Amino acid sequence: MDEPQWLDDREQRAWRGLMKLQAGLLEYIERQLRTQSGLSTADYQVLAHLSEAPDGRLRSFALREALQWEKSRLSQHLTRMQNRNLIRRERCPTDQRGAIVVITAQGRTLIEKAAPLHLADVRKVLIDHMTPEQMDLLSELSAQVEARLAEINQQPG
Repeated sequence: MDEPQWLDDREQRAWRGLMKLQAGLLEYIERQLRTQSGLSTADYQVLAHLSEAPDGRLRSFALREALQWEKSRLSQHLTRMQNRNLIRRERCPTDQRGAIVVITAQGRTLIEKAAPLHLADVRKVLIDHMTPEQMDLLSELSAQVEARLAEINQQPG
């Protein structure tokens, strides 16, 4: 077995900085969403995708792909959201095994209330403190890592 290629000080600072940034940002956004609207980040993501979809409807598999969630996670979360009357599920008329997820009036009201507050928080903590060059760099790095992950995930075994 090959000896691991340990991170040098610079690489370590970058990696740990990214982990700290991610954890802090996600914790802040989650706390703000829950406090301001009663939604979790997962609720917000589901409702945002549905609210942007034609007629507020998406096939389950399309929603799962958009969210990058496992099938079981999506199913369990949708059940919780359905119990709170934020979404409903309908059978797909063209595929009896498939389901369509639909945003309810209550779900739409909540996302429309939450979105401006959420965007203000994203601006306050991140966007408004970046130069255009930094924003471009962040977008470029995100796309680069996403492409690499897609490549790795397509490799066998």
